[in-house]
Amino acid sequence: MGSMSIWHWVVVAVIVMLLFGRGKVSDLMGDVAKGIKAFKKGMADDETPAQPPATPVAPAEPVRTIPHAAETSPGTAVPASHLPAGERKPV
Repeated sequence: MGSMSIWHWVVVAVIVMLLFGRGKVSDLMGDVAKGIKAFKKGMADDETPAQPPATPVAPAEPVRTIPHAAETSPGTAVPASHLPAGERKPV
């Protein structure tokens, strides 16, 4: 009693056909098919890899870091590895 038999679905289909007519049901199914096709096309577009830029973009100027306060306090030497390349003194 809880499950729907084939006869329940036949009765429902007949009632739907009587209420909406054959033309509206076929139009509705055509719209559903168009929606599924558009969805699949959109999913396929997402899977295509993005084209990389033609010329690589180089940074205008290298990034410089600010030394920590503890490294620049009086009596504390800044390690040479923390200095920019142009300010390193050969030992």
